[in-house]
Amino acid sequence: MKTLTFKTNINCNGCIAKVTPTLNNTEGIGKWEVNIADPKKILTVETSNLDEEAIITILKDVGYHAEKINP
Repeated sequence: MKTLTFKTNINCNGCIAKVTPTLNNTEGIGKWEVNIADPKKILTVETSNLDEEAIITILKDVGYHAEKINP
């Protein structure tokens, strides 16, 4: 598994609830979390086979923006 981190606009529990079904049901995502207390709203994703662009596209499809950052 590799860990990818993103700056996002997922900024509240309602936003997390909106992305949860999609992220939980995406093949290749083992575990994920969003730190909404961080000003950058950091999304951390553990994945076995997805790359940064795939995660960015998944979030875009449910109405959110993600930008890859280094851990």
